[in-house]
Amino acid sequence: MDPLSTETLFTVGPLGFSGTVVTSWGVMLLLWFVSLLVKQGLQLQPGPWQTATEGVIGTIESAISQVLTAEQTRQVLPFVATLWLYLVLANLIGLIPGLHSPTGDLSATGALALLVFLSVHWFGIRAHGLRVYLRHYLQPTPFLLPFHLLSEITRTVALAVRLFGNIMSLEMAALLILWVAGLLAPVPILMLHIIEALVQAYIFGMLALIYIAGGLQSQQLRQENESP
Repeated sequence: MDPLSTETLFTVGPLGFSGTVVTSWGVMLLLWFVSLLVKQGLQLQPGPWQTATEGVIGTIESAISQVLTAEQTRQVLPFVATLWLYLVLANLIGLIPGLHSPTGDLSATGALALLVFLSVHWFGIRAHGLRVYLRHYLQPTPFLLPFHLLSEITRTVALAVRLFGNIMSLEMAALLILWVAGLLAPVPILMLHIIEALVQAYIFGMLALIYIAGGLQSQQLRQENESP
């Protein structure tokens, strides 16, 4: 892990703000600013930026619709699309000299995994109600409750560690190769970083989508299995 990502850059009262926090805020502000510009420039005859944006959102919506119904897709699209876009920018921002990917910090990936964990239950409870949603943890037998709870914890931890480990190792490998080979290998390393960053963003977002789909469809699948 790069020390600059965890070093406290400034403090506000008792709160200290590291490079990871500042970079994450910068990514979020960039997403907000771009979305605001696109929203204000919407036209019936779309220009290049609007066309590109619609293409990205359409691709994400198509991926979600392969897992969920049309109504469920509309519900989770804002969250999943924002998560995917944030991950892409957060993973790629390490290519800018002097900046480091916030996803190379375990605290940042842990926060993202916790957000996915909460969203799974939020969408599940919203779809089925609290009592009905919690009941699926007792299926097919209440004795499986500890295993269901353990599964929720372990997959959340795995989600955080997987992204952190891949981004951190990618940056360390790039630094090591550049240190050994000098300027002879910057382009291949740059392409590897871009590809790996996009792949890891896709994997994290797809796993989040699968977990949310499980929360939305668990009660529905249980009812279908119980029906004659």
